[in-house]
Amino acid sequence: MKSIHTFSFGRRPFIAALGAGIATGFRALADAAAPLFKVSLKEAHKGTLEIDTRLLDSYGAPPEPFRQFYLDARAIFAANPKADFTDAAIVKAAATHGLPVMGGPMLGNVTTEGATVWLRPATTTALTIQTKHTTTKAEQTFRAPAVEPGRETRIELRGLKADTAYEYAVMANNEPIATGGFTTAPPPADKGELRIAFGSCMHKVGVHNPNTVREILKRKPRAMLLLGDIAADDREGQINMHRADYQLRDVSTAWKQLASNVPVYAAWDDHDYFNNDLSGVPKRLTAADRDGVRGVWHQNWNNPPANDGREGIYFNTRTGPVEIIMLDTRSCRDNARQGERGSYLGERQMAWLTKTLRDSTAPFKVISSGTMWSDYVTKAKDSWGTWDPQAREEIFRLIEQENIGGVLLISGDRHGARGFKIPRPSGFDFLEFEAASLGGVPGPKGLVANCPEQLFGYDGLDFIAFGELTFDTRGAEPRVTFRLIDQTGAVLEEHAFGYDQLKPRT
Repeated sequence: MKSIHTFSFGRRPFIAALGAGIATGFRALADAAAPLFKVSLKEAHKGTLEIDTRLLDSYGAPPEPFRQFYLDARAIFAANPKADFTDAAIVKAAATHGLPVMGGPMLGNVTTEGATVWLRPATTTALTIQTKHTTTKAEQTFRAPAVEPGRETRIELRGLKADTAYEYAVMANNEPIATGGFTTAPPPADKGELRIAFGSCMHKVGVHNPNTVREILKRKPRAMLLLGDIAADDREGQINMHRADYQLRDVSTAWKQLASNVPVYAAWDDHDYFNNDLSGVPKRLTAADRDGVRGVWHQNWNNPPANDGREGIYFNTRTGPVEIIMLDTRSCRDNARQGERGSYLGERQMAWLTKTLRDSTAPFKVISSGTMWSDYVTKAKDSWGTWDPQAREEIFRLIEQENIGGVLLISGDRHGARGFKIPRPSGFDFLEFEAASLGGVPGPKGLVANCPEQLFGYDGLDFIAFGELTFDTRGAEPRVTFRLIDQTGAVLEEHAFGYDQLKPRT
């Protein structure tokens, strides 16, 4: 299976420029390159044209057509608060630079019989996706729905074989414009080993880092869970600039290599919602602003669809032995007063989570929170213990009383990487793993003083790492192993747990 996608187009000048850019991208993935331009998180939050251009070029400029298209599109977004990707000037800019797509491919929603590919076409040219079984070489072709240029589309690749590696190519005018690879999900009852990578706080400074992407691709995870603070940064209600930040993501060489080869599942935190520590409907913003940022989020990610008319961005999906449950800990808060029930997930999401946990037949359940489940770091600043300890207690008690085994808690927000036990009066310990270090930005001290519940801790500054959960169901007792892996590929932490350790005590 190919682990890195490539791009090619029909125009000869474009091919020459793009070929040089691809070679640079491959060298970046092969070598642990230092950034050419250092951008601090404080600067990234400002997000000026000069800063965003430095970010784009931080590990070497992308191919010139992509770079120039981004600069043109950003200028259009900045000048027009109502601009979206279908704006005639943006579509024209894509045509000027010879781009059939503005973004993608991004993999997501992988099932036992296929996957979904997200694209943002820039023309009305018919697009198809050709898949190839990596062993038998059997091919299938899927046609992309016709959409308005600049409108995102999702192509469902169905009828594939379970637990099978495929290569794919996005085709325009019978030429491949992007390629990648994925492996379909194993049947739920199959015994085997499955890896899921996760992390948080990539911010715009980490989106372009080829070193992290190289190591994630080497590990061959079945999914990459991004828990928040990813690509859009402190844009508040400026939906046009949210879109500009996503366009910056979509021309990044490193991001394209990741998203085209590893299914991405994403939830937001404060910075890609509105701004630092903001939630619900902040005083200076409106419900329409909240609806707008929710809308632009759904446009730009490829999560499994929810068809129940829910507000918010939460969802669940199953891959093999794992139920992935990703929460919206920002936009659904019914009560704006800290410490009162409903002020973290809201009532409807809370009911959904309760039902999802009860209904899941997966041996393992991974539940993500944008901020920390535990209260150990920075006195529970902006986390469950500050906002809604009552709802958290109800979740924990449900898991214990109904003997729901295999629950693992993952979180982000507090830059750095940490692991904690969360002891319960019953004697059972929940496990929380935080890998908020995809961007290598400063935060609280990695180790909490006088905290016997802590398993490990690393400071955030210049520390870049991701988490990995490996689920092994081959033996008599299923097991899960957490690893913390830095951008050089070094395994810094490894903690293994038998299923009995993840089963509440009754």
